[in-house]
Amino acid sequence: MAHPAVTQDIAEPTAAELIAARAHLSMHAMDGLVLEGVPLNAIADAMDTPVWVYGGGTARLRYRRLAAALDGLQTHIHYAVKANDHLAMLRVFAREGAGADVVSEGEMLRAIAAGVAPDRIVFSGVGKTARDLRAALGHGIAQINVESPAELQMLSAIATEMGRTATIVLRVNPDVDAGTHAKITTGRADNKFGVPAAEAVALYAHAATLPGIVPVGIALHIGSQILSLAPYHAAYARAAALVRELREAGQYVSRVDCGGGLGIGYGDEAGASPEAFAGVLRKAFGGLDVSLMIEPGRWLVGPAGVLLASVVLVKGAGRFVVLDAGMNDLVRPAMYDAWHGIVPLSAVDILRPTSLVDIVGPVCETGDTFARNRALAPLRAGARVAILDAGAYGAAMSSTYNARPLAPIAMVDGAHWATIRERQPHAAMWAGESIPDFIG
Repeated sequence: MAHPAVTQDIAEPTAAELIAARAHLSMHAMDGLVLEGVPLNAIADAMDTPVWVYGGGTARLRYRRLAAALDGLQTHIHYAVKANDHLAMLRVFAREGAGADVVSEGEMLRAIAAGVAPDRIVFSGVGKTARDLRAALGHGIAQINVESPAELQMLSAIATEMGRTATIVLRVNPDVDAGTHAKITTGRADNKFGVPAAEAVALYAHAATLPGIVPVGIALHIGSQILSLAPYHAAYARAAALVRELREAGQYVSRVDCGGGLGIGYGDEAGASPEAFAGVLRKAFGGLDVSLMIEPGRWLVGPAGVLLASVVLVKGAGRFVVLDAGMNDLVRPAMYDAWHGIVPLSAVDILRPTSLVDIVGPVCETGDTFARNRALAPLRAGARVAILDAGAYGAAMSSTYNARPLAPIAMVDGAHWATIRERQPHAAMWAGESIPDFIG
């Protein structure tokens, strides 16, 4: 979902164990921490800190692993743009043949600008505006996931007015607890998403009678950062039963949008297995003759990104390590108490004895804390660290709070790297503002 988090208890691995668990990272005696084939110190030297770095090659390999796991299933992958919406990352997946899952007109336009064909775009979201729907219909996207009777009526009226036909699936709330953070579970009855399963058959039949509407299937999405297969088994079993019920009622059903939510390991533990997930899909839908869609985000890009930061100073007799990156850059720890691995860029620092420290940012909020009681080698002012697994819901959720400019972004691909977003100039933060004459 749009605001993923991590709440599972994570054993405290060492910095060396964190690096060893990630094939795209390595520590070199001279170069320090390396992402794919590029020393991260080289990027920090050129771009200063804080700076985001994405591994395009890492994201590509993860996509190919997922696609291989789904081989033999009639499944289309639609990357969840909300996880990381930079044009360069979208282009990586577009070139692999991925579609896009979007939740706003802006995300749709970003995906199209990055090379995703409109007929490979699915529009999700509980609060689509009339403008969103007009834009979706105007661009001829593949599918709109309808979340409520009110949205269905609005879409029918807009499609009729525009002389267009909207291909829709009905998002159903299966009332399944995904076992994840309460703020990112989306498939329980008390969540705002989807239509109650008990109302789905009647609403689907109503949709089939509306002008400008062609219902072709159902959708569901139960949450984010899901590590257990049990919630998927339960939700997809209910979805398969609903497909049968709809067909028995004489309705046409050719698609099931299965959502996303595959989780990653933020420590040195394994994340969700795409091969095991594919097995769940086969078991639930193998005999139904439906095409499937999945909408992964975090699993594809989370491990492929790091946030580089420098130590500004150490205070409180060494207790507080203050970084130049803050919660405006990476809000997940402040918002969700999310756990991210933090490792030094220096090969020397990683070998030194550790002590327990709090790693904090410069923002004027006590919540601007990346880690508490974290075992790290003593770090001096100017030392650099990498905050790991920040490729999903990191830069996409950044802000300019405290008038701190948006950090730049670099992309690595093998031994190559390039700047894909410059550091935001201070004046750009207020470029669109004005002071009315009556203030004087």
